[in-house]
Amino acid sequence: MSEILIETRDLTKIYGDGDQVRAPDGVNIQVIRGEFLAVMGPSGSRKSTLLNMLGALDRPTRGQVFINGQDLRRVRNLDRFRAKTVGFVFQMHNLIPTLNAQENVETPLMGQVAGAGKRHKRARELLELVGLADRMGHLPSQLSGGQRQRVAIARALANQPALILADEPTGNLDSQSGTDVIALLRQLNIELATTIIVVTHDPSVARQTNRVLVMRDGKVSDDHRVGHPFEEDLKEFRHSGLGRAFLARDNGALVWVKSNGVEAAMAQLLTN
Repeated sequence: MSEILIETRDLTKIYGDGDQVRAPDGVNIQVIRGEFLAVMGPSGSRKSTLLNMLGALDRPTRGQVFINGQDLRRVRNLDRFRAKTVGFVFQMHNLIPTLNAQENVETPLMGQVAGAGKRHKRARELLELVGLADRMGHLPSQLSGGQRQRVAIARALANQPALILADEPTGNLDSQSGTDVIALLRQLNIELATTIIVVTHDPSVARQTNRVLVMRDGKVSDDHRVGHPFEEDLKEFRHSGLGRAFLARDNGALVWVKSNGVEAAMAQLLTN
C-alpha cells in the first residue's frame, strides 16, 4: 500500500476584512511518498500560498496539514521541523552572496550536523551530485543562473528531507538551463525517492512530473496523472481562454460550440 506523505483537510486561507478572498479554499489533497507533483494555475490562484502552507512557512486560517502523519498545528518547534523535513528551492535561489557554493550548501547543516568536517563532506557530496564538483569555491556571482539553482537544490537536500518544495525554480532561467534543472529534479526524485512538489506556470515543466494539480480561484480544478504529451497538450488547451471559448455548459455537461471537423477523440479528451 502506498504511503501518504502529505494530506490536507479543508485547507483554507482567508484574506481581507470586507470582501474576503479565500485561496486556497477548502483544498483536500493527498501526496504519496516519492511522487513528483506539479501545481499549476493562473496568477492569483495562490499556488505559492499552498506551497508555503505545506512547508509550514504560512499558517492556514482553517483546515489542517499533515506531513508524515504529523498535524502541523501540533508541532511545537516549526523551525526545527522544517529544517529536518522540508527542503526549499525558490525562484530567486536565495543564496547568500558572500558565501561560496560549498558554504551555502552547509548553511542548513548548522545546528543539525555536529563537526565542520562532516558538514564539509556532506556539502561536497551534494555538489558532486548536482554536477558542480568544480564550482565548490565559487561565489554565486561567479556562477550562471542554472548553476546557482543547482547549488540551491543541493542546499535543499542537505538534511535529507522527505519533501522538496520548489517555487517556480525555472522562472528566471533560459530555456536550456530550465530544462536542465527540471531534469535534475526528476533524476533526484527517481534516484533518491525524494517527494518533490513544483509550482510552475510552464506546461513543459509540468509534463516532466508524474502528476499535475491545477488550481483556479483557490480551488483544485483538475488533478490528473501525466499521460501522453498529446493528451497533456489537449488538457492544457482545455484550461486556456481559447479552449474554454470552444466549450459551453449545457445542463452541467460540457459540449462543443464549434468543432470545425475536429476528431471525435480530441473532443472526448477535452470534455472528459
